[in-house]
Amino acid sequence: MKYQKPKGTNDILPGESEKWQFVESTARDVLKKYDFHEVRTPMFEHIEVITRGVGESTDIVTKEMYDFKDKGDRHITLRPEGTAPLVRSYVEHKLFGPEHQNPFKAFYIGPMFRYERPQAGRLRQFNQMGIEVLGSSNPATDVEGILVALDFFKRLGVTHTQLVINSLGTRENRMVYRQALIDYLEPLSDQLSDDSKRRLHTNPLRVLDSKDKKDKEIVENAPSILDYLDEESNAFFTEVKSLLDAMGVEYVVDHRMVRGLDYYNHTVFEIMSNAPGFNGAITTICAGGRYDGLVSEFNGPDSHDSGFGFGMGIERVLITMDAEGVEIPAANNVDVYVVGLGEETNCESLKLAQAVRQAGFVCERDFLNRKAKAQFKSADKLNAKLVLIIGESELAEKVVRVKNMVTGEETTVSLDDVYTSFSNVYNNIIGE
Repeated sequence: MKYQKPKGTNDILPGESEKWQFVESTARDVLKKYDFHEVRTPMFEHIEVITRGVGESTDIVTKEMYDFKDKGDRHITLRPEGTAPLVRSYVEHKLFGPEHQNPFKAFYIGPMFRYERPQAGRLRQFNQMGIEVLGSSNPATDVEGILVALDFFKRLGVTHTQLVINSLGTRENRMVYRQALIDYLEPLSDQLSDDSKRRLHTNPLRVLDSKDKKDKEIVENAPSILDYLDEESNAFFTEVKSLLDAMGVEYVVDHRMVRGLDYYNHTVFEIMSNAPGFNGAITTICAGGRYDGLVSEFNGPDSHDSGFGFGMGIERVLITMDAEGVEIPAANNVDVYVVGLGEETNCESLKLAQAVRQAGFVCERDFLNRKAKAQFKSADKLNAKLVLIIGESELAEKVVRVKNMVTGEETTVSLDDVYTSFSNVYNNIIGE
């Protein structure tokens, strides 16, 4: 049997994992400035958490979830998205209490699972970063959330972005529009794609999001949800746009843009990329919006029943960075390499390497008892700045030879100096 990773998953190997660490550390730096705090929810949930939060008619629930019965006959699903689990946690742990941050500002980073056809940037196990702000109905919350995403991409060096926004209004507005959309699409149903025919009466707003060429032509003349907003929703959307204008953020309003999850209302947005490496294609790299009402779906208090958030796939972020030619800073090289010559130096080599690490430097050593030439080749490959060389004679004299790999100069230092003050040894030789 040939053992391989499951379809739609990836092994993230050395050389790639450093890129992930860079993206994640950048995200954490940005989120800290906005006073967001991390929440880590389980990777599996009771299925009701997802169906209640995301919506039973969504593609996620009907086609994409990895769900199963466990040994206790409980219906479990691997989490397909991050918002519903986080809101469940918010309510379960009463994070809306006076002793907690209000509004509650949280973020998550971790794996999600959806059974769908694997393609670039879309896997069956994918990694997502997202934020959630719970307990604020202020339109400024929506704008601040968008600013978080834009700041994150700016910090990464991703510049070919466009912000697209829309409003879905209240749930009542959405239901009225839903019927108007059905009335428009029904006479044209025989021309719709199979997916859109299936969605027509279960989730008709998703037809607006179809990638099918014929569907796109049909929805071009569909009624606009903006014509169905009530006074309150119009005022809210106007305030969002005014705040974006005040912050100098450019945006486009697209009345056909919807989100695939039932919990969205009022503001929805996407950040699109037209990076040169995408060869003219435009792809969504971040998406989210407001979801007032979701907290109460989990029996949370009406006083904190407002929410706003976004999610972005880390795989897609990395693809976008590649498409823009963004250079990711090189991972830390090895500062010091210990060359041990002879089996008798095995213990001393270990002591030297540990002393260097305790002094705050990155250190590697040879474990294979190789010839000096092979060990120096490894030091070169690791871009080591210094090499500590210890053989039988050095061991007897209680010294170590130190080679500056940049200049080629070599000097001798006592073992005692290495063990008691290696920082001074390093700085004297490297001159830093």
